[in-house]
Amino acid sequence: MTEITGPDALARVKDLVEDIDFTMLTTTDDDGNLVSRPMSTRQMDDACDIWFFTAEDTEKVEEARAHRQVGLSYCDAKGMRYVSVAGNASIVHDRAKMEELYSPSLDIWFEDGLDTPGIALLKVTPTVTEFWEPAKGKIAMAAGALKALVTKDTPDDDIMNHGHIVC
Repeated sequence: MTEITGPDALARVKDLVEDIDFTMLTTTDDDGNLVSRPMSTRQMDDACDIWFFTAEDTEKVEEARAHRQVGLSYCDAKGMRYVSVAGNASIVHDRAKMEELYSPSLDIWFEDGLDTPGIALLKVTPTVTEFWEPAKGKIAMAAGALKALVTKDTPDDDIMNHGHIVC
């Protein structure tokens, strides 16, 4: 596995997070259970913060306020690309940031757009991020995996790229 670190890893994570779009946001409820739900990523900014729109009167917001540590799991199974983010969540009411990130596609969730009562931003500040993706494209990865299956050997070490970032 080829290890990617530093600015190259950070740039790759940003591309993956914004390209894969949907993630499973995992919070902890009052009973200590892990609870996940899909969220659409609006942006990963230059400070590494990942932004989402949310309604403030939701369980995920209550859970994020009570237990700031959250997880994000991005999965593009067809492209064999994956991102895991551990971070801290906060609820943000910044009209300028909302205007920057809002698009008409969100009108399905926020009937009055940015004037919808209780609209807020959920910001996840990563502490540890990892990603995995094919090192030479998914066709080359599939060929390498098939070769390993036929020869009963382990796949080549450079079949996947892996990045690990501690923010």
